[in-house]
Amino acid sequence: MASSSVGLGMACLLLVSCMAVPSLAKVYTVGDSSGWTTGVDYSTWTSGKTFKVGDSLVFNYPSSHTVDEVSSSDYSSCTVGNAITTDNSGATTIALNKAGTHYFICGVVGHCANGMKLAVKVEASNDKPSTTTPSATTTTKAPDSSSWRVSPLMAVVTAWVALFLMVIS
Repeated sequence: MASSSVGLGMACLLLVSCMAVPSLAKVYTVGDSSGWTTGVDYSTWTSGKTFKVGDSLVFNYPSSHTVDEVSSSDYSSCTVGNAITTDNSGATTIALNKAGTHYFICGVVGHCANGMKLAVKVEASNDKPSTTTPSATTTTKAPDSSSWRVSPLMAVVTAWVALFLMVIS
């Protein structure tokens, strides 16, 4: 009986410690509540933000737009049709897996020239090694600009429940 309560206590302690460690990666919703659309100054949106390897960009947009990752020269000239990756699902998540500057435009003719272009400088993360893997594109919805985290209150409550279970076992 004593060994089972020690095992249960250790399992609960492990669960609490996993919940209390904050996520280091951040999820940024491009354009915040405005999303990926014309009329947004994405240079201003990126100012003050530090993007690191492991972070993600979430593009939310109507079906009249695309998210194209492009080369530096295609970004500068707003050249469409040469995308490294492209998506038009309305909800595109780009995992920033490589340090360096990543360039995105809307592939609809004229939209890039009207401001739908984003350059993101990604720094190598101290806790995650930089890789040469290209950015991955997936389609998901993200509720906001911050990564999911467990509140400290939830961690404390879980710790008390674990302690209570250990005592009654």
